[in-house]
Amino acid sequence: MPPQEVTVSRERAILEACQEAIGYTFQRPELLRAALTHTSGANTRAASNERLEFLGDSVLGLVTCEQLFLCFPDLQEGDLTKIKSAVVSRKTCARFSTELGLGNYLFLGKGVSHHGEIPSNMLADVFEALVAAIFLDGGWTVAKEFVLRFIEPEIQRMTDSNIQQNAKSQLQQVVQRLYGGPPRYFVLDEQGPDHDKCFKVVADVDGHRFPPAWGRNKKEAELKAAHNGLAEINHEPIPFPSN
Repeated sequence: MPPQEVTVSRERAILEACQEAIGYTFQRPELLRAALTHTSGANTRAASNERLEFLGDSVLGLVTCEQLFLCFPDLQEGDLTKIKSAVVSRKTCARFSTELGLGNYLFLGKGVSHHGEIPSNMLADVFEALVAAIFLDGGWTVAKEFVLRFIEPEIQRMTDSNIQQNAKSQLQQVVQRLYGGPPRYFVLDEQGPDHDKCFKVVADVDGHRFPPAWGRNKKEAELKAAHNGLAEINHEPIPFPSN
């Protein structure tokens, strides 16, 4: 088989394997080819995935912003920005790329080996370029569905962490406005041996006590008690009943 046909055959096999891995079949495979082409493997800089990376970054950011805006109407701009920055960070995009195994399908130059570890920045680039290629090939809805496969679990994880960490500060802001003073936390009870104690804590503000909560340590119990306080103020079910 002539060398050119061998190259074409190998390229087709790589593109087919990549499409199977990502769960999307391109109508225009040349877009996928461009997305997988590092500058070292391109004849010209314009033929690499750099331009697609630029577009993909914007598509990824817009999908994430829309999802955060629709799903979390109570979060303020600062909290939304923090979550968005973490969800679409270079580190996160590199992880998404690794999950898909995109490093196995890159078209690299002779000076860059497939046998060594692919740099994280290169992995992040190819994921963003892939998002752009899918957007150009299938449109907004298809690209959005693809992106959501990755960012929805990430958004939930980041949001849970953010809410958990900020429950006490959120309660303080609210009760300061409603009661004119900050909440204080008191241990009502503790159970278990010294090496495995549980603590029952209540948030109190000016004599008003919110529903208490149990925790494996005082810090956890205070966070849960703060959640209970926010839930009572918002007339929502108590998330951590102590009974």
